[in-house]
Amino acid sequence: MSDRELLRLVDVRKSYSRRGGPDHEVLGGIDLTVTAGEVVCLIGASGSGKSTLLRCIDLLDEVDDGEIWFDGREITDPRVEPDDVRRRIGVVFQAYNLFPHLTVRDNITLGPVRVHGRSRSDARRSAQALLERVGLPDKGTAYPDELSGGQQQRVALARAVAGDPELLLLDEVTAALDPLLVGEVLQVVRGLAADGMTIVMATHEMAFAREVADRVVFLADGRIEEAGTAEQVFTAPRSTRTAEFLARFRGV
Repeated sequence: MSDRELLRLVDVRKSYSRRGGPDHEVLGGIDLTVTAGEVVCLIGASGSGKSTLLRCIDLLDEVDDGEIWFDGREITDPRVEPDDVRRRIGVVFQAYNLFPHLTVRDNITLGPVRVHGRSRSDARRSAQALLERVGLPDKGTAYPDELSGGQQQRVALARAVAGDPELLLLDEVTAALDPLLVGEVLQVVRGLAADGMTIVMATHEMAFAREVADRVVFLADGRIEEAGTAEQVFTAPRSTRTAEFLARFRGV
């Protein structure tokens, strides 16, 4: 982990309109800085704003107020082309979102070839290396529906890093998996973190967050209730709300 600031959020706010009622504030002024090579885990109850925060960073959702800076550039500036930013960010959501009509290898090579302009042969070599890295070396010609959920999510991770992103956003990547398959996906994430990938990850896997995260950020009602090292947050939370949330996860 370096001291170079890669991502900075300044007073980021986001609300959604509700039919027949006042707007629902999802993010109520988020200030967050992430340095290159850092692993930041976002924890909190469902509806606390974790997923919306990740979507705002990837410019999938437009912020209502505040600024997001990526590698020294304000990406919430309306003059910024979102696709230029997304080329440098990998994203994996709860749903695998693999193209069902493409093989595993073609799912992984699509972005590098069409978005990053790499040759097909180079992209295929890289895809095979990534499949070996995620433990699926013999699945390149398989189709998504021939894989288990854990295997599909590992392919999604391989696809996300195929373009050599500077930042990886993971949104509850194990939430849709059978408990028996969670470990194989987290092992891939663990390897990416060990290799120095900058990761911002929303998760309910508290033991994993405690083990891997450089910093843990607890969100409640769209605000950062507490942030600190994993050791500090899990062993000596300063906020009562943090302590009450963590008490639900015995053995952490």
